[in-house]
Amino acid sequence: MTQVWVAFSVAWQFLTIVPLPGRGVDQPTALTLASSLYWFPVVGVVLGMGLVGLDRLLYSFMDEGARNMILLALLILVTGGLHQDGVADTVDALAGGRDAEHRLKILRDSHIGAIGATGLMISLGLRYAGLMALPAEVREAALVSMPALGRWAMVVGTWRMTSPRSDGLAASFLREMTGRHLLIATLMVMSVLIGLLGVAIAIAVVTGGFVLVRLLNGGFSKLFGGITGDLLGTVNECVEIVFLLLAPLMVSAD
Repeated sequence: MTQVWVAFSVAWQFLTIVPLPGRGVDQPTALTLASSLYWFPVVGVVLGMGLVGLDRLLYSFMDEGARNMILLALLILVTGGLHQDGVADTVDALAGGRDAEHRLKILRDSHIGAIGATGLMISLGLRYAGLMALPAEVREAALVSMPALGRWAMVVGTWRMTSPRSDGLAASFLREMTGRHLLIATLMVMSVLIGLLGVAIAIAVVTGGFVLVRLLNGGFSKLFGGITGDLLGTVNECVEIVFLLLAPLMVSAD
């Protein structure tokens, strides 16, 4: 496989549970994992196009509420619910952790507590409310932009961050991540958003998303001592939900 295909394959394997044709990458190196960050927004665009295709298919015989529930279920299914698991674990850790070490221990626990389940329900409810509030004028553009923006936010979430654990692949992967990875991923998501939403809105969305992610990273650094997969999943969910809730403003901005 070429290096480009390898990097894309790793991004696809990391962000979805859908198998690609041919053999995947079983044990990617830290450098390959870092290179896969270029493709995170592209994977998001593919997911978004799938949502638009299904939305069009269901439009003629299903009301908006039912369509939105199915779109939400599809996105969770295709991504393996990894980000939702991250939200629940993060809420549990924030609510029950005494210190950074204890919070990290809760993150690693596969069980979901009552507070984590409540946080997950609120997250899903807000996402559904955002889908219901999408104006028809920007619905399809938002359905494509949302997952692309969320996956780009995960790239922003890794930039200049460290792992709370000194060993393992995650720690070395974060060391390999550079500003070049962030720049290329940002240019990719910007090109998509400009094509779908226009220059002014694209700049506002990317700027706001960057600020939100860095604020989240600052809090995670203080509370957990670094970034983990669960916390990146939470970053993705937060950015996508905020984007959906603010999407009606894009109509008035035009």
